[in-house]
Amino acid sequence: MNEIMERARSYISTVRWQFAKTMPETPHEYTVSKWNPNLRDEFEWFVNAIRQHGKGERFFNKTFMYFAIDGKKYWTMGAPIKETILINRTDIE
Repeated sequence: MNEIMERARSYISTVRWQFAKTMPETPHEYTVSKWNPNLRDEFEWFVNAIRQHGKGERFFNKTFMYFAIDGKKYWTMGAPIKETILINRTDIE
């Protein structure tokens, strides 16, 4: 698991994170794969890691897989990996 965490940290620290202004009632940030097209393989790897190593957590009426690391949790909206375009994150409460 240490290798997964270190690779995740590397990806997380490399990409840009944007505050989601359209959802101030649910404060979070996101990154979009097209912002770093040269990192698409790492993006897909991280999406897969979130889904394989995350824990299911309900948000309203849907369950998402959340991957916790360094005080934040990361999730996607559940589309197939090749169709996934963004990763969300928020502080762990």
